[in-house]
Amino acid sequence: MTPPAFGLIIVGDEILSGKRADKHLPKVIELLAARGLGLAWTTCVGDDPPRLTALLAQAFASADVVFCCGGIGATPDDHTRQCAAAALGVALQPHAGAQALIRERMQDMAREQGQPFEPDRPDNLQRLQMGVLPAGARLIPNPYNKIAGFSCDGPGGGAVHFVPGFPVMAWPMLEWVLDGSYAQWFGRAPQTEHSVVLYGAMESALTPLMERIEAAHPGIKVFSLPSVDHPVHGRHIELGVKGDAALVPAAWQALQAALHQFGAALGPELVRRR
Repeated sequence: MTPPAFGLIIVGDEILSGKRADKHLPKVIELLAARGLGLAWTTCVGDDPPRLTALLAQAFASADVVFCCGGIGATPDDHTRQCAAAALGVALQPHAGAQALIRERMQDMAREQGQPFEPDRPDNLQRLQMGVLPAGARLIPNPYNKIAGFSCDGPGGGAVHFVPGFPVMAWPMLEWVLDGSYAQWFGRAPQTEHSVVLYGAMESALTPLMERIEAAHPGIKVFSLPSVDHPVHGRHIELGVKGDAALVPAAWQALQAALHQFGAALGPELVRRR
């Protein structure tokens, strides 16, 4: 069996407006690669409930494992909890465990500030809304401030794991999910990417060769990454093959032999593994 596909949804108008730069995409790629896994897709969506609900419904209907970062707070621009429930067709309801953790956090804050804990104060009651989750949700512990994230299973066999948008909270929570729920897939499908820098070549001239390699080596992808202003190699194309580590060597040998016949000027080779 092969590992599930992993996806990432990043939520927030502030990302789309440029007010904040996304840091989740490179970190999720790093966390997955460290475990011999890869990211299949990513989407960034604003604080738009209909669009977010539709995107989550699609994720729940898939067999993918999806991480969703952002929008699980309790302010008017936080819609992720509500959209998750709508996408699943279930009710939002108080989660006893989540609300207990929120109360613990509020007690900690009051103690740190030297003030009495007032559970019925309006702002404290508002904080409890972060513990109103889709029915059936499972908690993801938050080591930073105890305000939990949550996971929900979809009818397609996959799951969506919801964490805050703050990296200091989200990243250890994502690691907890990976190590606790998906360790059986770590390193199960090692991937290799083998490529070479080509000088003076045109992608249009290389396309038939790329198509022949893919046709002759099922399961392998051939890629072409052009650059016009590289600080070391200048104008060039990085051409290579990637896929299952057991399948790449034969495809690479075929590509290499074809390039020598092609008469291309070859630069350094690059090998990446995960």
